[in-house]
Amino acid sequence: MPTMTTQAEKSLFDVRGMTVVVTGGGGVLCSGIAEDLAARGMAVAVLDLAKAAAEEVAGRIHSAGGTAVAIEANVLDRDSLEAACNVCIQTLGRVDCLVNGAGGNHPTATTGPDKLFFDIPVDAFRKVMDLNLIGTVLPSMVFGRAIADRGEGVILNVASMNAIKPLTRIPAYSAAKAGVKNFTEWLAVHMAQEYSPKIRVNAIAPGFVLTHQNRFLLTDEKTGELTPRGKAIISHTPMNRFGNADDLYGTVLWLLSPASQFITGITVPIDGGYSAFGGV
Repeated sequence: MPTMTTQAEKSLFDVRGMTVVVTGGGGVLCSGIAEDLAARGMAVAVLDLAKAAAEEVAGRIHSAGGTAVAIEANVLDRDSLEAACNVCIQTLGRVDCLVNGAGGNHPTATTGPDKLFFDIPVDAFRKVMDLNLIGTVLPSMVFGRAIADRGEGVILNVASMNAIKPLTRIPAYSAAKAGVKNFTEWLAVHMAQEYSPKIRVNAIAPGFVLTHQNRFLLTDEKTGELTPRGKAIISHTPMNRFGNADDLYGTVLWLLSPASQFITGITVPIDGGYSAFGGV
């Protein structure tokens, strides 16, 4: 028989029957988050600009016995998000949680040996800022209203270690994620004071998670050896490895579940100790 502690833990982390909206749900990291939450009993609305990507994730959830709906949505278009919210409520009944996962960087907004900071096109910088920051603010407005109307729920933003320690070469992305962290803190206070103390807003700050999108920035495609940038990252990560997508799942579950019911306004590093290490 399960021990009393085990039963209590199950209750604390039990998210069965809850609904969650995941923006950027067709992407590398957020598709895994969506599938993990579905496996734990949440009904998932998979939102993505590419409907085919959202449908693929929802299909995998259905095949595993979970509940999901795929919705095409643009996190920079309020009308698109309003329509998506209506579909969520019509198909899943309500919105309990929102995971703001849509985001990303763009090569035109980075620096390098042949790309000076002074020459970055303003439009390129703005696009990265919009996607990451406005792409968090707008869904929080639309789905946050649905959560406010219910008087309880959770908004979880995806910041980055760049929000805490900006990295070289990616000024727009670092600035945008710093904005996400600050907005998380502001929104946490606003929702608790103006609507309900049962509404919580937090963020995760992933460190260096190795995916197919960044693999060959960090490892050599031919040899598999670390690139100079990859070596620098590992040398500053006490756990001596890159993260995996599933390293995020436990923290996401904690922040969406009743286990974190007195936690709001924080950004949790998931970085293998990178943020704690001074380099010596």
